[in-house]
This record gives sequence, structure tokens and C-alpha cells, in this order.
Amino acid sequence: MYRSHVLVCGGTGCTSSGSQQIIEALESELKQSGLENEVKVVKTGCFGLCALGPIMIVYPEGCFYSEVKTTDIPEIVNEHLLKGRIVKRLLYQETVAEDSADVKSLNETQFYAKQHRVALRNCGVINPENIDEYIGVDGYQALGKVLTEMTPQQVIDTVLASGLRGRGGAGFPTGRKWSFAAANEAPQKYVCCNADEGDPGAFMDRSVLEGDPHVVIEAMAIAGYAIGASQGYIYVRAEYPIAVHRLQVAINQAREYGLLGKNIFDSGFDFDLDIRLGAGAFVCGEETALMTSIEGHRGEPRPRPPFPAVKGLFESPTILNNVETYANVPQIILKGAEWFASMGTEKSKGTKVFALGGKIKNTGLVEVPMGTPLREIIEDIGGGIPNGKKFKAAQTGGPSGGCIPASLIDTPIDYDNLLEIGSMMGSGGLIVMDEDTCMVDIAKFFLEFTVDESCGKCTPCRVGTKRLYEMLDKITRGTATMEDLDKMEELCYYIKNNSLCGLGQTAPNPVLSTLRYFRDEYEAHIIEKRCPAGVCKHLMQITILEDKCKGCTLCARTCPVGAIEGSVKNPHKINQDKCIKCGACMEKCKFGAIIKK
Repeated sequence: MYRSHVLVCGGTGCTSSGSQQIIEALESELKQSGLENEVKVVKTGCFGLCALGPIMIVYPEGCFYSEVKTTDIPEIVNEHLLKGRIVKRLLYQETVAEDSADVKSLNETQFYAKQHRVALRNCGVINPENIDEYIGVDGYQALGKVLTEMTPQQVIDTVLASGLRGRGGAGFPTGRKWSFAAANEAPQKYVCCNADEGDPGAFMDRSVLEGDPHVVIEAMAIAGYAIGASQGYIYVRAEYPIAVHRLQVAINQAREYGLLGKNIFDSGFDFDLDIRLGAGAFVCGEETALMTSIEGHRGEPRPRPPFPAVKGLFESPTILNNVETYANVPQIILKGAEWFASMGTEKSKGTKVFALGGKIKNTGLVEVPMGTPLREIIEDIGGGIPNGKKFKAAQTGGPSGGCIPASLIDTPIDYDNLLEIGSMMGSGGLIVMDEDTCMVDIAKFFLEFTVDESCGKCTPCRVGTKRLYEMLDKITRGTATMEDLDKMEELCYYIKNNSLCGLGQTAPNPVLSTLRYFRDEYEAHIIEKRCPAGVCKHLMQITILEDKCKGCTLCARTCPVGAIEGSVKNPHKINQDKCIKCGACMEKCKFGAIIKK
């Protein structure tokens, strides 16, 4: 028995900040202090507060140490773990109780108080590479229940009654998809998992795979039983090496324990899983393109119908759900459909995981009930916009989604509300933008991404998105006309209505939503040849204010192209013909004498 457990985040975010070195230093220091048999170090998945990594929690006290450095380890070991004195200077500020020596629970902090963790319930809690720890938190009980107490139809009915909808973007009812595949008789059926999240700023599925891989394995086995499939494939992008490693470890452990393979729980049910690595193609997030890729072909979408539930992987009935969707299934089986349906809204049940990023104080992973207002996510959980800036917009759904303006910040976030205001849920990326963001530039950024990721199979997407990007580029350069704006909007609807798959059909969404809510910015670029946010370089000038310039020459020495002229102690000037608008001079100026306009 250990008297203390030290949980260190081993997710990608904290690993990139040096958490592995923290673990090594911790284990070395514990050994030197003779505490290796009293204190257990556990590498977990993501805690959620990614901006504060590396993160460490010490139990039983529940002390939350953030931004830990290897040089802090001797103090934590000697003071806290050896002498029992908490190192308050390293604690996450919100957990420090002002009027007592006690430490506040993480659940009392602003970031966690309004969250409700279902899909993320084990992330940051267990060692993802130890199947016994997963079993210790009710792991594989749901699989045991369905194989010994329920018929396949009862499983499907339970998932249907829960109201669980696909968390990968479209929001199709999960139980209905399973029922379609179950109804089609075939000698072989397949269960697939889409772990190929490619949206810029999205990392929800990666975090679940890194922190709780067994939940996906268990859920896929349950799905296999429900539809009559004996083989599953997890399609995960190769850029997720930690997730891939932990997933393979978990599959090997599940096979060893008889939870994958032949005759699971002596029920006569056979089910096994394999991993297939994606090469980073965004289009392979589309279900038919993903299946084509698993088959060993170039990842391109296929016309539908027939739908995968009828003719999918290897021309057999197939279901495909994403990681987060599967992560909800075991809890639905154990706690009941009513429990899950009691959360969320009438048409959007349960919770949703969001990757909160951009101009926000608390960058990280959050899980909230469906219907939570956007304001609550941004201001309460996210901590608001840093540096006193104003909230301008939030982008949901990645390249397929749209921008929600500040005027709609009180919108309850669910599938239908987002579609109504011109955005979509997507897989759950939520990028926050402040007043310094140019909405035309944002639309251009997502179009550039879509142009790069188009598979090229259909002309509306292959050619149309390229022409759309060129029109946006003209606007940001100040060379477009109002006629171009009308043509651009017309082209958006053409691409939307004629593309083969979801990538092309949703590609114009960032343009249409920014046109809908920020048309004045487009018009300022075209008519006034001005970028209101001061972002588009071709429409921007960097100038020096004579009354504020002290003639220190620091800006001139910083300029990479020698565009700044002037003598010591005299006001300087910028040669606009030479200036490349890099902003280096603005960063170096100590007197606020250089501005962009």
C-alpha cells in the first residue's frame, strides 16, 4: 500500500512541456529520499487544463501543482511528500484557500465547477496503460452486462432511448445507425472507429485515446455484439504516436484478459480489434473515404447510397462512430438510457467535449451538458478573454463550421441551435477570437486548409474551393470589387449544393457565416481598402508617432529590411516602400510610439 499517489499528466500537451522529464526526476528524487515504496507515481491522461502543463496532482490531499519544472521536484519531495508541508507557491492559484491552510478541490475551481465529465470521466484519473485500473473504475462491466443479460436488440434500444447522437459532426442518432446495420444480414460485418480528427484546434478524441483507451475498446465490442460484427478497426492518424501506443497496449491487454478474441465471457461472442493508421488526410474523416483508406486504397469518398450500414467496409454492413461517441456507450449501458437522456436538451442529449483554444485564458479540454450557453463556456469555464480585449466571435466545427458573433454569445450550444445560426457542432473544436481578429482572414485561413485537403475527386470541391480562396485573397489584398463579393456568395452555394461529400458541402460555411455576421468587414476591405482589425498586411501601414518617438534607434536596429530611418534622439520614420509589415519594430518599441493602422 502507498500512502501517497502522485498523478502526472502524460497527455501530448504536457508531454511536449516536459512531463516525462518531471516523472523521471520525481522517481529519482523519491528513490534518493527512500520514499519509492511509500509514494506511487502514476502517468495519466489529460486533466483538461492544457495551458498549465506540466500538471501534477498529489493525493490524498488533492494538491494541484501546475507549470511544474524539474527544478521544483526536490522541493515537492522534501517538503510535501516527506514532511507533509504543501508547496503553496506551485499550486494552481484557484486551489489556494485564502483563509485556511486547506487546499480547495479541483471541482471547486472556475474551470471545473460547471463541467460534467462523462466521456472524459477517467482521463487524468487512471493509468491508461494499466487495464486493472480501468477495471477498478467499473471498466468492462458494461460489456459483461450486455453479453450475459441483454439481447442485441435490447442494446440497440437502450442506445436509441438514450438519445445519443454522433459526436463526430453530423449528429446522426447512434442507435438508429446501429439498427440499420443490425437489420442487414451478412456473413461478415464491421465496427469502425473514426479517430482521425483533423480539424485545426481539435484534440478531444486524441485525449480520450491517450487517457482512457479501454473505454473505446469496450464500446466497440458492445457495438459489435449489437449489430452482429466480429471485427473492428480503429482508424487513427499517425501524428498521434502516444495515442497509437496506448491503444495498442490496451488492445494487447484486453486480448490477454479474454476481453477481445474468441468466446468473450463464455458467451459465444467473438470480437477482435485492429488499428489502421491514417496519413493525415482530412477527407478521411468522411466515413466512406475512411473505409476506402482502411481497404488500402486512396482515401476518396464514394457516392451514397448505398450507405455503409448496407455496403461499407469491404462491401459489408459497417457502422462508424467517432471516439467521443463510443466513450459514452459503456456508461449508458451501466447507468441506463434515462440517466443519459436527463442531461442536455430535448433533441441533443448528454454532454459534449470541446477543445477550447484561441484568445482564451484557460486553454484546454472541457466537457459540458448540451445546451450550455456559449457565454458560460467562454467567461466562466474559459476564464474570459486575456489582456482586457473584447470577445468578437467563436468558431465551432473547424473548416466545416462557422463563426458565432458576440451578439449571439448567449446561444445554448447544441446541434440544432448551431445549425440555425449558420455553424455546426463538428467534432468539438471551439476557437475563441478577440477584437484583433480579422474575420475575412479567418475565412481565408479555413478555405486554404480545405483547398489543401480536398481529395480532388469532384470538380465543385476541387476547382470551386480554389476559386473561392482566390476571391478571398483578392479581398485581403484590397483588389476586389463589390461584384466579386456577390460572385463569391453565389459560388459558395454552388459548391455546397454540388460537392460529392461532406468536406465540399460544408467548405463554404466559414465564408457564409462571416458574410452573414461580419459583412461590414468585407465591405471595409473592398470599398475603403482597410482592414478594421489591422491584420491584412496589404491593407495595413505601420507608422511612428513623432511626438512619442524618443529616437532610441532600437526599432531601426531591429528592422530586418532597413526600412526605418532617423538619427539618435530624433523622431524616426518608416519607408513604406521598403516596409514588409512584420511588426518586429512594434514589439521592440518601449514607448508605444509605433502603431499599425
